[in-house]
Amino acid sequence: MADNDLYMVYHGLLLPKIVHSEESLKYLENFQVKDDDVFAVTYPKSGTTWMQEILPPLLNGGDLTSVETIPNWDRAPWLEETRAALVLDKLPSPRAIVSHMHYHLMPPSFFKSKAKVIYVTRNPKDVIVSSFHFHQMASFLEDPGTFEEFTDKFLSGKVFFAKWTDHVKSWQKPELGDRIMYITYEEMLQDLRGVLSRILKFLGRELSAEALDRVVDHCTFKNMKTNKMSNYTLVPQEFMDNKKSPFLRKGIAGDWKNYFSPELDAKFTAVIQEEMKGSNIRFPWDEE
Repeated sequence: MADNDLYMVYHGLLLPKIVHSEESLKYLENFQVKDDDVFAVTYPKSGTTWMQEILPPLLNGGDLTSVETIPNWDRAPWLEETRAALVLDKLPSPRAIVSHMHYHLMPPSFFKSKAKVIYVTRNPKDVIVSSFHFHQMASFLEDPGTFEEFTDKFLSGKVFFAKWTDHVKSWQKPELGDRIMYITYEEMLQDLRGVLSRILKFLGRELSAEALDRVVDHCTFKNMKTNKMSNYTLVPQEFMDNKKSPFLRKGIAGDWKNYFSPELDAKFTAVIQEEMKGSNIRFPWDEE
């Protein structure tokens, strides 16, 4: 089982103690969601940092000041993390908030609100490769072992925020109606401008073509990688060693092909397919 010094358990989820506490989870439970809050919800390593870059300028008329001067964890904080209580109440509305929480663990006020959610999914094979590198460079996560060992942990949910399949299924909620929009990391790579236009429409907002171009350009992976407010180089090396692996590593789709043996690929695919059975969810990468 996971290292108790590093993780706490919350409703069956392993959460890294470095940024989660009893207090932060109480704050989450009692949090008062506003109707104009916008949540980007992801399973870890599926594009959260990207959404923290995208949402603030889309919500404030295309102004890039916040993404150039405020670290991403303060401009679009994680609802469940310890920073939330310090920054969320001071953020001007509409607030951009990110979360890795499963649907049923959202605060009660969320379900009564009109707040919108953008749920980002990424090919789980790329998620696990990204997560593997993250575990190697982050001292607050347990050592992943070999890639094969880490795959077993990932498939059995013995990783932070538990199973990928449970997370994805938990957010497929018809009752959210037009409050939720689903996008994939892969679509963002293929057509960032198109996805940002869809997000604006979903949020009922408009930007001039010129302002949108500016935001799109700023939010390319290449530019984010050099933005110290977004690339985690501000985090002390003893917590995240960017020399072992940069936090923003490649930002591509399909890197999993460099890590999976044919046997591991077959095993991984079979487990995911079995767990997604009956969910009617189809992903662009299912055909690969």
